[in-house]
Amino acid sequence: MKSRISVLTSIVLAMLLAAIDTTILNTTMPLIAESLGGFSLYSWPFATYMIATTVLAPIAGRLSDMFGRKRVFASGIVVFLIGSWLCGLSQTMEQLAIYRAIQGLGAGFMLPLPAIIAGDLFSVEKRGKFQALATSMWGLSAIVAPSLGALFVEYLSWRWIFYVNIPISIIALLTLIPYREEYAPKKARIDYMGAILFAVGVCSLLLVTVAESNQIVYGLIGALFLVGFYLFEKRQASPLVPLTLFRNKTIRWMNVSGFVGWAGLFGTASFIPLFLQEAAHLSVFVSGIALLGTAVGWMAASVPAGKWILRYGYRKLFLIGHLLLAASGVLLVLLNESHGFWYAFFTMLIQGLAFGLLSTSGVIGAQQLVEAHEKGISTSFMMFSRNIGTAFGVTIMGFFLTRTTDFMHGIHDLFMYGFIVSLLALLISFLIKDRREELGTGS
Repeated sequence: MKSRISVLTSIVLAMLLAAIDTTILNTTMPLIAESLGGFSLYSWPFATYMIATTVLAPIAGRLSDMFGRKRVFASGIVVFLIGSWLCGLSQTMEQLAIYRAIQGLGAGFMLPLPAIIAGDLFSVEKRGKFQALATSMWGLSAIVAPSLGALFVEYLSWRWIFYVNIPISIIALLTLIPYREEYAPKKARIDYMGAILFAVGVCSLLLVTVAESNQIVYGLIGALFLVGFYLFEKRQASPLVPLTLFRNKTIRWMNVSGFVGWAGLFGTASFIPLFLQEAAHLSVFVSGIALLGTAVGWMAASVPAGKWILRYGYRKLFLIGHLLLAASGVLLVLLNESHGFWYAFFTMLIQGLAFGLLSTSGVIGAQQLVEAHEKGISTSFMMFSRNIGTAFGVTIMGFFLTRTTDFMHGIHDLFMYGFIVSLLALLISFLIKDRREELGTGS
């Protein structure tokens, strides 16, 4: 029992670190760019972190299947610690972008492992509670990160937004020591070439979302490398991503549903605060508080989700989740200048219920419907599908906002896009078939 409490402390701290560092630069980046110079590279510390994190997540899951959860998770914390230290030492924007990539590599190992470890430690019913706890870390970071960044900038230095990660990372490592794995790793040869093809392909596709030019070139390079990755993996005895995983139709459509749903409306959190500041004239802090509706709804749906899966199956929960997501899309399309804090909070609450149900059901399904030695890669690939969807969705929403001079017209267009895509995700959820004989398996 003490071992479980200790490892729970470790993974919660790691999640909090990764969540905070995903958003803390939002409020401090203008001052950092002024301090280091190089405004032309303003977006790259965000982009390099996102790209590294997204690419490494499925690779981390596969490595955890091969070498054990504890070893891979600890490695991620160490890399994140080193990256944080280097970020604090940055003297130029180029250095900061490179060091943020190192930090993102660590986060890429850290983010999927908590759900994988929880899948080893807890029953299906209890995993919903863990997912709620995980969500609370993201909700907490939404409030803490901007405030913490502002305090460090005002009273110490922007460098402390990175240095503060070091003691917390050390505590996360120390509390991981008592953990004794119940999962027996399945040794296999590392698929280095598959990892390279996959990394280059995904990086190129993500560059399409952040680069200011040559998007077509990056897109073609990404597509070619991913086709090469697919052809190469088909011939491997121990592939990085077992393609047999996607012969399971439930797993396949859960991943597609995650990509489409997250591409549709997960980016809402990036634009609701902007709307509340520009149209409703609320403060930065109050507009951020509105996002707590997402965390509240997510936690409310996540806690009982494990029991609901056993009672109702995956398909019904995915249908309900996507119906709620589409309902939030309707509210967003109807958004106008007369709407203020409580309308936004309620909308985000509905969206939180949707994503809480979809996220928890997807993660548990990714673990329950595969063999034990595929649990890591299945879980992390589910998260990868959502991350890729988020990256493309936010970029498309940003395009709708910036292509017009009328702010509210842009807001309406980007949320109309999100609503339409959420309807597509709802249709895809009808393709998910329950395999009820497998719902009670696993630990």
